[in-house]
Amino acid sequence: MKALNSFGFPVLRFNFRGSGLSEGDHANGIGEVEDVRAALNWLENEFALPVIFAGFSFGAAIGSRVACADDRVRALIGLGLPVFPAEGQPDRGVFDFEYLRACVKPKLFVSGARDQFAPPGKLEALVNTFAEPKKLVRIEAGDHFFEGRLRELRDVIEAWVRETINL
Repeated sequence: MKALNSFGFPVLRFNFRGSGLSEGDHANGIGEVEDVRAALNWLENEFALPVIFAGFSFGAAIGSRVACADDRVRALIGLGLPVFPAEGQPDRGVFDFEYLRACVKPKLFVSGARDQFAPPGKLEALVNTFAEPKKLVRIEAGDHFFEGRLRELRDVIEAWVRETINL
């Protein structure tokens, strides 16, 4: 959020239904797709600007699905993209990234080198199947939440935006 805002982009940060203090119930990736569409609609009505979508973990998995298909979205950033769901959590197609094989929008994926939901090798193999342009960055010693590594995360995002998006 801070990295994108540093370029002057308006930023909308929200929780999916049933997360944090939001109302409603978690909908296993089905209703959350509608949450992302509603957020994109709100951004369009408020700002009428191209969108750089950024999502974290489950939000990256759900949001990138919507963002790839939406012409208002210019580029995608997936932080902590999970290769598989947390133990005991249903998949329900959330972790099927087939759509990224045809998504030709610029894509940045950033993951901690110790991310338990994207083990070394598995995330690289998955991202290798995605359409170009794409970039994968692993932050050394970073976990799924980038604890203690937020400055590095911000630096990676800012550098990618500078080299990828014509500002």
